[in-house]
Amino acid sequence: MSATATTVRTRRRPPREASGSPLLLGHGRLPRVLAGTALAALAVVWLVPFLWAIVTSAQSEKDVATPGLSPFKGAFTIDAYQQILERGNVTVWAFNSFFIAALVTLITVVVSTLAAYGFSRGTFRGRRALLAVTVAAIMIPPQLLVVPLFEQMLLFNLVDTYAAVILPQVVAPMMVFILKRFFDGIPKELEEAARIDGASEFRVFRSIVLPLSRPIVAAVAIFVFIGAWNNFMWPFIVTNDPDLMTLPVGLATVKDAYGVQYAQSMASALLAALPLIVVFLLFQRRIVNSVATTGLGGS
Repeated sequence: MSATATTVRTRRRPPREASGSPLLLGHGRLPRVLAGTALAALAVVWLVPFLWAIVTSAQSEKDVATPGLSPFKGAFTIDAYQQILERGNVTVWAFNSFFIAALVTLITVVVSTLAAYGFSRGTFRGRRALLAVTVAAIMIPPQLLVVPLFEQMLLFNLVDTYAAVILPQVVAPMMVFILKRFFDGIPKELEEAARIDGASEFRVFRSIVLPLSRPIVAAVAIFVFIGAWNNFMWPFIVTNDPDLMTLPVGLATVKDAYGVQYAQSMASALLAALPLIVVFLLFQRRIVNSVATTGLGGS
């Protein structure tokens, strides 16, 4: 009787998942079907506006203005894209966006990793107070800093320069905090062993900490690049020269100069998003792995 009860209890016990296996909503076919249905519904919700934008951008302004709920109102054309490309210097704006986003990402990653390592391993006076200030800075809306930052750019004669667009964006308290929390989880014994072998503090950081932190550094770089590419408000405020404008700012000036035209608005949005879509398609696996490994998706 006892053996039978033990067998029943063993059969009722759910199988243990292997270490590193993906999180499931349960065991059996029904949870998988429900999860797949929910993911398919979310994909449709995300794709419908995107497909609507593509269809709208591929029609004439006259057809788009025709009343009706159907997005297919006329023959397909690329006139909206031709108008945007003819009226604006899209090539220069795209280069500026890539150049600025790349430099912002590089400087932010370097500064944030060094600051986070100092907070995680440093023992200098005032570390706790400085860390508290860094965490408190996360709660400050960027809009509150626009006026003082612009006054600083005027003071240093940096308005209408790449430096004015790049420098205010490299301060990322959130990324410092995320990196610091990750560095806290790295075993200190590895660093102590390297110091015993004669490695300097910077050598320990470069040869021990950074190789172990590749997932979190990659995730931080991805999110910083996307944020710098999509940043509209600060480049719009600090640049007046069309040759220094980023792609979102330049496309917005083209739309404002010629009025609201829906086909061209959709075409502009797609042109601004196209480079990010290409980057995601090329580095899809690395992006997903970085977000899943570091847990930045819910931060």
